[in-house]
Amino acid sequence: MKKILILTAGFGDGHNAAARNLRDAIEMADEDARAEVVDLFADSYGAFNTLARKTYLGMVAYTPRLWGQFYSMLENPFVEKQLGNFTRLQMTMEKILAQTQPDCVVSTYPVYAHVIKKIYASHHERPFKFVTVVTDSITINSAWFRAPSDYFCVANDATAEVLIKGGVAEKQIKVFGFPVSPLFAENPNELPQPVGDEPRRVLYIINTGKKKAGKAIDRLLEIDDVHLTITAGRDPELRAKLIERTRDQEHRVKVLGWTNQIPELMMSHHLVISKAGGATVQEAIAARCPMIVNQVIPGQEEGNAELIQKFNLGAVVEKNKEVAEAVELAFEKRATLWNEWRKNLKKISRPDAAMKIAELVLEESDDHFPGRAVKLFDAAPERVMRSVPVAAGNGNGNGNGHGNAGSNGPQMLLCDFHIHTNYSDGKLSVPEIIDFYGERGFDCICITDHLADPKRLLGKLSELSSLTLAQEQIGEYFAIIERERQRAWRRYKMLVMTGIEFNKDGYTRKTSAHLLGIDMKAPISASLEIPEIIEKLHEQGALAVASHPHLFKSEWGKNTLYLWENQEKFAPLLDAWEIANGNNIFNDIGLKRLPFIANSDFHKPKHIYSWKTLIHCEKDCEAIKDCIRRNEHVAITLYRDFAGSAKHAKHGFDSRMPQIFPERVPLDVVNS
Repeated sequence: MKKILILTAGFGDGHNAAARNLRDAIEMADEDARAEVVDLFADSYGAFNTLARKTYLGMVAYTPRLWGQFYSMLENPFVEKQLGNFTRLQMTMEKILAQTQPDCVVSTYPVYAHVIKKIYASHHERPFKFVTVVTDSITINSAWFRAPSDYFCVANDATAEVLIKGGVAEKQIKVFGFPVSPLFAENPNELPQPVGDEPRRVLYIINTGKKKAGKAIDRLLEIDDVHLTITAGRDPELRAKLIERTRDQEHRVKVLGWTNQIPELMMSHHLVISKAGGATVQEAIAARCPMIVNQVIPGQEEGNAELIQKFNLGAVVEKNKEVAEAVELAFEKRATLWNEWRKNLKKISRPDAAMKIAELVLEESDDHFPGRAVKLFDAAPERVMRSVPVAAGNGNGNGNGHGNAGSNGPQMLLCDFHIHTNYSDGKLSVPEIIDFYGERGFDCICITDHLADPKRLLGKLSELSSLTLAQEQIGEYFAIIERERQRAWRRYKMLVMTGIEFNKDGYTRKTSAHLLGIDMKAPISASLEIPEIIEKLHEQGALAVASHPHLFKSEWGKNTLYLWENQEKFAPLLDAWEIANGNNIFNDIGLKRLPFIANSDFHKPKHIYSWKTLIHCEKDCEAIKDCIRRNEHVAITLYRDFAGSAKHAKHGFDSRMPQIFPERVPLDVVNS
């Protein structure tokens, strides 16, 4: 097994995006390889790193010129020499390198090369290949290349020239492009020309400058045939204001909150408007989507804006009021300028960059160092595990993640069927949930974000908050979980089901109900009555489960007693009842011997330490659901991580030394 350690940092989205995309590409290129993404700043400095990251984001948003001055200080030789002097970071890195002994280390953040240089300055040769992925373009801080690396992967020839002038040997530079999501490399349908009656589809990604976004949108809608898709990020108040502001133009405007579908959006729009962030610019190039840059942060983003101008890939404007003028100019005279931008983009677009870099990393990982011990752990993980590995196959033989119906026979499966992401009121994204549960050895999970009845008050208020899944994002939600389900099986041999928690919130706790739909194949309207929703779930082969009675203080919303106080009516209809939720257990169902499951009702990392379901059956979605329906071979356990505790959980990961390249073996016995 090839082991690749990818180092990143949370100071800018480009570093993390490059790291995640490269990890996915490596594991797509070689299913036997293990690539782990680690933020050593977060692991080494904890709360201080969080404060530093917030300070960085604040400076970028409110005092960009001050950040530009700070960024330029890194060019100072004295400051540069100090980049390796992160003592705690160095100690953490030394431990991880000794523990994991990777075949190759990849860095998407410039500081790590200086720390590695210091670690191996006074003794033996570095026992792994080292690759630096430069996430900036043209305006490259010398910190990127003043420390040695076997290879430097850059986005374009102009960036390569900067490195060559800085003293890097040409043979060490690989011009592969920026590692955008492998999704960009899929063959999209060719966009129709923005002429005649064809709508001019414009994607507006709002980052900073939120106060002025409304006026810019008003001006854009003054242009005939412009259809806008707006992403407001994790700002429900801004999204609500924009929905209200554009209500009379709703046939031309779609306002989204936070979204996982930037690749799909860019490939289906004629123009994108955003600031000159490294990841955003490179994604636009990969999607061959001309870009209007409406803000440039001094320092690291200046090169990205220069790239747009130098190769004539779009326009850079200084004021928001100039955005509409640039859009209008692009589409006039039968979109002459837009076609020119599009033609130039096709010349330099490298949507397969992540796969190219992955191939390089995997090739370098083949060059083993003689005499190096290959050892993952000094001792076995502190869990009760069995040593039989999970089979890599699946029930229908196509590797699609539905499970393996019988190659190893029945086994004890650790499951959690009630999990929320940031599509509703959870803290983690769908990909983060997959990694969070996969790294902890879970066998099956179901993601169940809230969907409120639009006829009830909470549903009507959903536009004003991020507490529930937005109606217009339901299709996206199903698509993202489907994509991540395949990755979860490929990477962790973990089954992932798509679900919904249907919110039927009344004015009292006795008129309020939450219903879990588990392993859904398609969306179901939350406006249907509960018996109708249950019928629709069963038509799909999904489970209908009564959520928590919530006889305790919930995070928000009413206590939900309706289903529980009408058991005689709903017991014949429901497949199971949530007998335990979080750290609470409800005796009522157990005493009546009704089918049951137990779940975390996961919203944030510390919720992992809660009740879970154990099922003894084949590792297959249908087998799991059958056990629940028949109420056979089902047990519950109060989950505790033997290697850590809830009070140490942070950012979705434990603050203890991260477990890198864990051996994938399932739980056999779990002590409750």
